[in-house]
Amino acid sequence: MNEFPPLKNDLILRAARGQKTERAPVWIMRQAGRYLPEFRAERLKHDFFEICRTPELATLITLQPIDRYDGLLDAAIIFSDILVIPQALGLSVEMLPDKGPVFLDPLVVPEDIDLKLRNKVDVYQELGYVFEAITMTRKALNGRVPLLGFIGSPWTLMAYMIEGGSSRTLSKAKTWLFKYPEESKRLLQKITDVGVDFLIGQVKAGAQMVQIFDSWGGELSPLDFNLFSLPFIAQIAKRVKSQLINDGIEPVPMTIFCKGSWYALESLSNIGYDTISLDWTIDPIYAKNITKGKVTLQGNMDPNMLYGDHDTIRASVRRMLEAFGTNERYIVNLGHGILPTVDPENVRVFLETIHKVGLELNNNHKN
Repeated sequence: MNEFPPLKNDLILRAARGQKTERAPVWIMRQAGRYLPEFRAERLKHDFFEICRTPELATLITLQPIDRYDGLLDAAIIFSDILVIPQALGLSVEMLPDKGPVFLDPLVVPEDIDLKLRNKVDVYQELGYVFEAITMTRKALNGRVPLLGFIGSPWTLMAYMIEGGSSRTLSKAKTWLFKYPEESKRLLQKITDVGVDFLIGQVKAGAQMVQIFDSWGGELSPLDFNLFSLPFIAQIAKRVKSQLINDGIEPVPMTIFCKGSWYALESLSNIGYDTISLDWTIDPIYAKNITKGKVTLQGNMDPNMLYGDHDTIRASVRRMLEAFGTNERYIVNLGHGILPTVDPENVRVFLETIHKVGLELNNNHKN
């Protein structure tokens, strides 16, 4: 294990573990990204996956929002992508301007599992660049805030690997579920095994908290979610924590984000995750009633709210913080990733308001 500088701000780790906090901590999904002019400047010089695969560049990009919003963000998240796992499995993925990720040779039929994917994946060989970036970034942060790692969920990654990119209907991936259910489960297990090893490697490299993104979880019916997503994300939490304990390492807090899967809140609160991240369609009071304080909640402002004027943003933040409560079991975030055309100054207003209102509400709570 590496030696790292002492942590100066552990708010998000305390919130994830259900401990009281002076104010609600905040970070933003995709906080290191295209809305920042300094990020766009680097993208003019480098391919997207070149940045992911170059630890010095990934560190630089990860630190950009931490430096710009000095003292306002309570966590950094390593600059990478959920699709590095399909790449490690042997598929070629490119990130095309205005189109997003494109798989050059996606999976078409179940036989492709053996024909196109590696049988065994050594994550240290295939994804070592992510571990290097995490260690480098953790040191460069100098203890300012914790560093988060992440993966995509097995179902979401399976869908990308079959669809060949983004899709409105996921009809190709769903055809597999309904036509080849056992082969689909075999593929999901294969992705799960790599994901578990990858997350353990991230923690050993220095990640202090991790999140699993099931971005397409809400595209499944409750029945199909219980068959093809829930068992595998449950397995990830259990295996990662038990393996870390076996290796003599304290498990880090784990967050699950299943966008659109409002129906699964109760199930998600019982499978070993410390935090559930919510999209903007879920009412905070409903979520609190369903989860009954068993997990920390994260979220969930509509990312489009950041296109509003400053007063609208401030009012929305206040409503959200009043609904969730701010002194324990809550981490502020958006309900999905920040959008690329948001004004960075609106983000500053968002963050400053979270600090101001969070402290105010906590002081009122004490009184």
